[in-house]
Amino acid sequence: MEQWTATLFYMLIFMGILYFLMIRPQQKQQKKRMEMLSNLKVDDRVVFSGGIHGRITRFKDDFTLMVRIADKVEIEIDKAAVSYVPAQED
Repeated sequence: MEQWTATLFYMLIFMGILYFLMIRPQQKQQKKRMEMLSNLKVDDRVVFSGGIHGRITRFKDDFTLMVRIADKVEIEIDKAAVSYVPAQED
């Protein structure tokens, strides 16, 4: 019975370490990404997961953006494809 208790104790310790080393940082990163996506606005420069750079021209709905990637070239793309917003150039 003592061996079972020790094994259970070590498993709980391992799960706690796993949570703080893997799961918690991923949750923080996901929260930061969701905040970034919710703060997008028209005329923001964005970079997509495929490496395409563009500027938001309008929001078609809650999940779709219209983005200008070149003069007279506008594409419709999912909001989830936005990787990051590059730093503003001053």
